[in-house]
Amino acid sequence: MSPSIDSRENREFASEMKFLVSPALADQIRGWARAQLCPDPYAGGAAGDGYRITSLYFDTERFDVFHRHGSYGRSKLRIRRYGQGEVVFLERKLKTRGLLTKRRSMVKLEELERLAESEVDRDWAGYWFHRRRLARGLNPVCQISYCRTARVAMTTYGPIRLTLDENLRALPAAGMWFSEREAAPVMDDQVILELKFRYGMPALFKYLVEEFALTPRPFSKYRQAAATLGLVAASQTVGETVRS
Repeated sequence: MSPSIDSRENREFASEMKFLVSPALADQIRGWARAQLCPDPYAGGAAGDGYRITSLYFDTERFDVFHRHGSYGRSKLRIRRYGQGEVVFLERKLKTRGLLTKRRSMVKLEELERLAESEVDRDWAGYWFHRRRLARGLNPVCQISYCRTARVAMTTYGPIRLTLDENLRALPAAGMWFSEREAAPVMDDQVILELKFRYGMPALFKYLVEEFALTPRPFSKYRQAAATLGLVAASQTVGETVRS
């Protein structure tokens, strides 16, 4: 469940719970997680559990993904970059009956321009992503970045993962590349806590939820960012931005 560097990866279905917490409560949860869980093996920073994520999210001209029209409501295409890395991950996130699965392929940052071409190359690692983008009429809509704290553990029932995402920033996408322009704050007063696990909710996470009186709620970074940036008419976003 950590951001591995495998060139191609198909992840198994996993359950995911989200919570919105205050920065003060997030600090308490971070301290608890550092005492109970191991740092993500691919993270860094002073505590060995932090990294920055920047992603390009895709949608149609009619914002079918945002509005969850038909099958567009079950999957998202995005390009993810960790820190200032020279490689990126082409990802498809699919939600089926409340469970998540992810397909991802690693390509060089300089190769992203290939996604703008009208013809696909079957020999390229990003072929499947390129083909799906064209077939679904998807283009980059916005760029979202944030800082993540990630802690993990292995249990009898498989891996578990806790993340805290903060300092959420966004800007409209300019094309098939990552922009260095200054991004607008999306929400500074809340931190996104996510708990991921393979099967039933582990006892450790049950204790966490009870100890800090947490209430789960659906939330989408993409939907919140698109609404904040005014990419979708305000009348269309009422009651929509918090849904997954």
